Amino acid sequence: MASERRIGVAVDFSGCSKKALKWAIDNVVRSGDHLILLNIQPEGYYEGGEMQLWETTGSPLIPLSEFSDAVIMKKYGVKPDAETLEILNCAASQKEIVVVAKIFWGDPREKLCSAVDNIPLSCIIIGNRGLGKLKRAILGSVSNYVVSNASCPVTVVKQGETSA
Repeated sequence: MASERRIGVAVDFSGCSKKALKWAIDNVVRSGDHLILLNIQPEGYYEGGEMQLWETTGSPLIPLSEFSDAVIMKKYGVKPDAETLEILNCAASQKEIVVVAKIFWGDPREKLCSAVDNIPLSCIIIGNRGLGKLKRAILGSVSNYVVSNASCPVTVVKQGETSA
Protein backbone atom coordinates (compact mmCIF):
# COMPACT_ATOMS: atom_id res chain seq x y z
CA MET A 1 0.00 0.00 0.00
CA ALA A 2 2.98 2.35 0.55
CA SER A 3 3.54 2.59 -3.21
CA GLU A 4 -0.10 3.54 -3.75
CA ARG A 5 0.13 6.87 -1.91
CA ARG A 6 -1.34 9.79 -3.81
CA ILE A 7 -0.17 13.08 -2.34
CA GLY A 8 -2.23 16.06 -3.50
CA VAL A 9 -0.80 19.57 -3.49
CA ALA A 10 -2.92 22.61 -4.36
CA VAL A 11 -0.92 24.83 -6.73
CA ASP A 12 -1.74 28.24 -8.15
CA PHE A 13 1.92 29.22 -8.78
CA SER A 14 1.85 31.84 -6.00
CA GLY A 15 4.62 32.08 -3.41
CA CYS A 16 2.53 30.30 -0.79
CA SER A 17 1.67 27.42 -3.13
CA LYS A 18 5.36 26.99 -4.04
CA LYS A 19 6.21 26.90 -0.34
CA ALA A 20 3.55 24.20 0.18
CA LEU A 21 4.92 22.23 -2.79
CA LYS A 22 8.50 22.40 -1.48
CA TRP A 23 7.31 21.42 2.01
CA ALA A 24 5.42 18.42 0.59
CA ILE A 25 8.46 17.23 -1.38
CA ASP A 26 10.83 17.69 1.58
CA ASN A 27 8.59 16.23 4.29
CA VAL A 28 5.94 13.89 2.87
CA VAL A 29 6.74 12.56 -0.61
CA ARG A 30 8.85 9.41 -0.84
CA SER A 31 9.98 7.10 -3.62
CA GLY A 32 7.10 5.42 -5.45
CA ASP A 33 4.51 8.05 -4.52
CA HIS A 34 2.25 9.85 -6.95
CA LEU A 35 2.46 13.62 -6.51
CA ILE A 36 -0.75 15.09 -7.88
CA LEU A 37 -0.85 18.83 -8.49
CA LEU A 38 -4.33 20.29 -8.14
CA ASN A 39 -4.90 23.54 -10.01
CA ILE A 40 -8.25 25.33 -9.88
CA GLN A 41 -9.12 27.82 -12.61
CA PRO A 42 -11.97 30.35 -12.50
CA GLU A 43 -15.29 29.03 -13.74
CA GLY A 44 -16.77 29.97 -17.10
CA TYR A 45 -13.74 31.27 -19.00
CA TYR A 46 -13.49 28.76 -21.84
CA GLU A 47 -12.11 29.18 -25.31
CA GLY A 48 -12.31 25.61 -26.54
CA GLY A 49 -14.94 22.92 -26.15
CA GLU A 50 -12.55 20.53 -24.35
CA MET A 51 -12.73 22.46 -21.10
CA GLN A 52 -16.52 22.25 -21.09
CA LEU A 53 -16.23 18.45 -21.23
CA TRP A 54 -14.05 18.50 -18.11
CA GLU A 55 -15.93 21.15 -16.15
CA THR A 56 -17.51 18.63 -13.77
CA THR A 57 -14.76 16.01 -13.45
CA GLY A 58 -11.65 18.09 -14.06
CA SER A 59 -9.05 17.47 -16.74
CA PRO A 60 -7.53 14.06 -17.31
CA LEU A 61 -4.35 13.45 -15.29
CA ILE A 62 -1.62 15.38 -17.11
CA PRO A 63 1.92 13.89 -17.01
CA LEU A 64 4.75 16.24 -15.99
CA SER A 65 6.18 16.20 -19.54
CA GLU A 66 2.91 17.68 -20.87
CA PHE A 67 2.51 19.99 -17.85
CA SER A 68 5.95 21.41 -18.76
CA ASP A 69 4.87 22.06 -22.38
CA ALA A 70 3.58 25.65 -22.76
CA VAL A 71 1.66 24.82 -25.96
CA ILE A 72 -0.25 21.96 -24.35
CA MET A 73 -0.95 23.92 -21.16
CA LYS A 74 -2.30 26.89 -23.13
CA LYS A 75 -5.31 24.79 -24.17
CA TYR A 76 -6.11 24.31 -20.46
CA GLY A 77 -5.67 28.03 -19.75
CA VAL A 78 -2.79 27.32 -17.34
CA LYS A 79 0.69 28.83 -17.38
CA PRO A 80 3.04 27.08 -14.92
CA ASP A 81 6.05 29.19 -13.95
CA ALA A 82 9.66 28.10 -14.48
CA GLU A 83 10.44 27.81 -10.74
CA THR A 84 7.54 25.42 -10.11
CA LEU A 85 8.52 23.28 -13.11
CA GLU A 86 12.13 23.14 -11.90
CA ILE A 87 11.01 22.04 -8.42
CA LEU A 88 8.84 19.31 -9.96
CA ASN A 89 11.41 18.01 -12.44
CA CYS A 90 14.07 17.79 -9.70
CA ALA A 91 11.69 15.98 -7.35
CA ALA A 92 10.56 13.54 -10.05
CA SER A 93 14.12 12.46 -10.84
CA GLN A 94 15.69 12.63 -7.37
CA LYS A 95 12.82 11.08 -5.39
CA GLU A 96 11.69 8.67 -8.15
CA ILE A 97 8.06 9.76 -8.01
CA VAL A 98 5.34 10.12 -10.58
CA VAL A 99 4.19 13.73 -10.99
CA VAL A 100 0.86 14.48 -12.65
CA ALA A 101 -1.46 17.48 -12.66
CA LYS A 102 -5.22 17.75 -12.65
CA ILE A 103 -7.00 20.97 -13.48
CA PHE A 104 -10.45 21.90 -12.25
CA TRP A 105 -12.71 24.83 -13.02
CA GLY A 106 -14.86 26.44 -10.35
CA ASP A 107 -14.81 27.14 -6.61
CA PRO A 108 -11.43 26.05 -5.16
CA ARG A 109 -13.00 24.98 -1.86
CA GLU A 110 -15.47 22.58 -3.47
CA LYS A 111 -13.13 21.31 -6.19
CA LEU A 112 -10.29 20.50 -3.77
CA CYS A 113 -12.63 18.56 -1.48
CA SER A 114 -14.18 16.63 -4.36
CA ALA A 115 -10.70 15.81 -5.75
CA VAL A 116 -9.86 14.08 -2.45
CA ASP A 117 -12.65 11.54 -3.05
CA ASN A 118 -12.61 11.32 -6.84
CA ILE A 119 -8.87 10.76 -7.43
CA PRO A 120 -8.69 9.53 -4.45
CA LEU A 121 -5.94 11.24 -2.42
CA SER A 122 -4.09 9.86 0.60
CA CYS A 123 -3.62 13.42 1.88
CA ILE A 124 -3.69 16.99 0.61
CA ILE A 125 -1.25 19.83 1.24
CA ILE A 126 -2.35 23.40 0.75
CA GLY A 127 -0.69 26.78 1.21
CA ASN A 128 -2.17 29.55 3.30
CA ARG A 129 -1.85 33.17 2.22
CA GLY A 130 -2.29 34.42 5.77
CA LEU A 131 -5.33 36.62 5.26
CA GLY A 132 -6.17 38.79 8.23
CA LYS A 133 -9.24 37.98 10.31
CA LEU A 134 -11.42 40.54 8.51
CA LYS A 135 -10.48 39.44 4.97
CA ARG A 136 -10.85 35.78 5.95
CA ALA A 137 -14.32 36.49 7.36
CA ILE A 138 -15.39 38.28 4.18
CA LEU A 139 -13.65 36.16 1.53
CA GLY A 140 -13.55 32.88 3.39
CA SER A 141 -10.43 30.78 3.60
CA VAL A 142 -9.92 27.96 1.14
CA SER A 143 -7.57 26.19 3.55
CA ASN A 144 -10.03 26.47 6.47
CA TYR A 145 -12.81 25.03 4.32
CA VAL A 146 -10.66 22.13 3.08
CA VAL A 147 -9.47 21.32 6.63
CA SER A 148 -13.10 21.21 7.81
CA ASN A 149 -14.58 19.28 4.87
CA ALA A 150 -11.97 17.04 3.22
CA SER A 151 -12.21 13.30 3.90
CA CYS A 152 -8.43 12.81 4.16
CA PRO A 153 -5.63 14.34 6.25
CA VAL A 154 -4.95 17.99 5.33
CA THR A 155 -1.72 19.89 5.99
CA VAL A 156 -1.76 23.68 5.75
CA VAL A 157 1.63 25.27 5.11
CA LYS A 158 1.61 28.87 6.31
CA GLN A 159 3.25 31.56 4.21
CA GLY A 160 5.27 32.95 7.13
CA GLU A 161 7.66 35.88 7.01
CA THR A 162 10.34 34.42 4.76
CA SER A 163 9.76 34.37 1.02
CA ALA A 164 10.01 31.06 -0.77
